Amino acid sequence: MIDLSLHDAGPRNLRVREFYLGRQPILDRNQNLFGYELLFRNSPVGPAHITTELSATAAVIAHASQLGMERTVGDALGFVNVDADVVMTDIFSFLPKERMVLELCATVPATPQLLGRVAELAGHGFRFALADVSGENETVAALVPWIDYVKMDMRNTPLSTLMKLAPRFRQQKKKLVAEKVETREEFKNALDLEFDYFQGYYFSRPVIMSGKKLSPSQLAVMELMTLVTSDADNIEIERAIKRDVSLALNLLRLVNTPAVGARQRIDSLSQAVTLLGRRQLQRWLQIMLYAEPSKRGHSMTPLLMLATTRGRLLELLASKLRPSQRHVADIAFTVGIMSLMDTLFGMPMVEILAQIPVNDDVSDALLHRGGFHGDLLKLAECIERIEEMDEQIVPALRNLAMSTDELVELELAAFEWSDNVVRYAL
Repeated sequence: MIDLSLHDAGPRNLRVREFYLGRQPILDRNQNLFGYELLFRNSPVGPAHITTELSATAAVIAHASQLGMERTVGDALGFVNVDADVVMTDIFSFLPKERMVLELCATVPATPQLLGRVAELAGHGFRFALADVSGENETVAALVPWIDYVKMDMRNTPLSTLMKLAPRFRQQKKKLVAEKVETREEFKNALDLEFDYFQGYYFSRPVIMSGKKLSPSQLAVMELMTLVTSDADNIEIERAIKRDVSLALNLLRLVNTPAVGARQRIDSLSQAVTLLGRRQLQRWLQIMLYAEPSKRGHSMTPLLMLATTRGRLLELLASKLRPSQRHVADIAFTVGIMSLMDTLFGMPMVEILAQIPVNDDVSDALLHRGGFHGDLLKLAECIERIEEMDEQIVPALRNLAMSTDELVELELAAFEWSDNVVRYAL
């Protein structure tokens, strides 16, 4: 486990001037993170203006290489769009082939040169995906031997067509990826058709689902959060932790890592609570709410990734804009994490805030997107809508007196921090 306050001084000197990078998660059948499609953006605002596929792909690859694949995709795979011109270049020497999937469109002409190059790259260990597959054609038939993943559009392909194609590709041992999954019905259809992976706004823009029950562990975390935020005595907090064995073990594991800096082994909860401190304890509990007990340490849920990234981004934004006011950054982290609790619990935010005592700034930001923290939250929500980034961001940045370059630096730092926390701290 790691200290959740690592890098609290802000991001390291990431200078990103000529290109930007978007990520859309690709999930497995259990909605655990499998990969990211890396999306080209030549600015953080508005649609991507692509002059050529080669220039766009070169920008994505250059950016991913500059940042390092660990920051860009973590333990997941990165899917990068390529066309015939890109495939014929030597640009791939910059990519770790074990972490990348090269994604071709099913409409690309299947020339002998292209087929030969794809076969050559596959022989060197590169994997390929074929996107926008809506039927059999010459390209699909010719490339299938070299393809590992077949991507089909759930929004624009008739269900009858999907029902014919999915079994055919499964018989050929291809992994099926459902693209543009935007509704519960589309997700269910893809599950029924035995797709392996899923991608779309249904996952990156979670919706509130009714009738969801909290697990016993989540209830214990909620009780602890209430005690911490209401400034209860340490003895009360220790008693609450002891009632949930998994929480107690996780807390002891946290304080005994080198990052926390204990000089000797901590074996008592009393010492652990004292060493960690209220601020860090509250932060740990907020993150733990999103980590399903059965999956901790084994997988990354999209909601956990989104919540930790959003919380860290808001904290970094607040630190950048109000560097002398540490409490403002702490509140910003809480706003970011709590802003997805209505999705997590399947209940309106107003009901959640009736159970967890928060100050007026947090309440105004979460309920009305009001105040300084509400402005930060609105900005973060715009950034997450990768393909819908519009004129909303420009006035938001102007209002906050922040440049697009500064925003992208903080966004990338938040990605890295979130990946570290999810992989090592839970």
